[in-house]
Amino acid sequence: MPDQEKEKTSGAVPAAETPVATPPVAGAKAVAAADEASSQYFFGEPLVGFDPSEITGSLVVIEGMDGSGRSTQIALLQEWLESEGFAVQTSGLRRSNLVGRDIDELLAKNAATRLTLALMYATDFFDQVEHRILPALRSGTIVLADRFIFTLIARGVVRGINRDYMGGLYAMALRPHLTFWLNVRPETAFGREFKKAQAISYWEAGRDMSLSHDLYWSFIRYQTMIKREFEVMAKKHSFLELDGEASVPAVNKQLRQRIGEQLGIRATKYTPSAALAHLWR
Repeated sequence: MPDQEKEKTSGAVPAAETPVATPPVAGAKAVAAADEASSQYFFGEPLVGFDPSEITGSLVVIEGMDGSGRSTQIALLQEWLESEGFAVQTSGLRRSNLVGRDIDELLAKNAATRLTLALMYATDFFDQVEHRILPALRSGTIVLADRFIFTLIARGVVRGINRDYMGGLYAMALRPHLTFWLNVRPETAFGREFKKAQAISYWEAGRDMSLSHDLYWSFIRYQTMIKREFEVMAKKHSFLELDGEASVPAVNKQLRQRIGEQLGIRATKYTPSAALAHLWR
C-alpha cells in the first residue's frame, strides 16, 4: 500500500468528529450561585414565580408555645408600628379563606388523622403566603406572623411524623427577616391559658396523643415536647430568644428595639392606647 493511502486509513479522526468535553465549572458555579441566592429567601426550593426584587416589606415572626404571650405582643407591635407610619398585616394559623374553617371543624370533631391535619395546615399556610403574605411584602408592608412553620413542624414531629418529611413540606416557605421565640416554662403557660379561658383545649393539652389521663400533666408533657423542638430549631435557624416570663412591657421593649434596628426606627418609645392598655401589665 502506498504511503499516502496508509496515512488516509490510519490517520487521526477529523477534528470535527472528535468529541469535545465541556468543562462543567461554569455551569456548576451558576447553579451554586442560584442555590445560594435562593437560600437567602427560602428554606429549600424557591417559590414558583418569586422575584426577590419585588419584596420591599419585612416578615417578622413571633413564635412560642400556647400561653407564651405571642398574641399580646403582636397586638402591641401592630399599634406601635402603625403609629410609626408603617402599614402592617398580621398572619397566623387557620386564617386562609381556602381551608381555615375546614381545619376548625376537623379540630372540633377530632375527625382527622395526624398526617391529614399536617397537610391541611400546610395548605392553610401556603394559601396565606400566596394571597396575604407575599402581596403585603410586595407592597412594602410589615407582616407580623403569630406563629409560623416552626410551630407546625414541631407539632408534626412530636406526633410521630418524620422530621425530614415535615421540613420538606415547608421547603418553599419564606425565610423571615426576624424570628423571635418567647420562651416560657410549660407550667407558666398552663397557668396563663387557664386564667384566660378557665379551660384548656383538647389540642393545647395534646390529648390526642394519650400522654396522661390528667389534663394538667397531659398539657405539661405535650408542651415540654414542643419546647424541646423549639430548642432544636432555635439553634438551627438562629431564633432571637426572649424570656417570655418577663413582664409584657419588658418583652415588648426588647422586641421594639430589635425590630427598630431592622426597620431603621431610631426612637422606639411606646405607650399603648386606651384600647390596649389592659395588655400592658
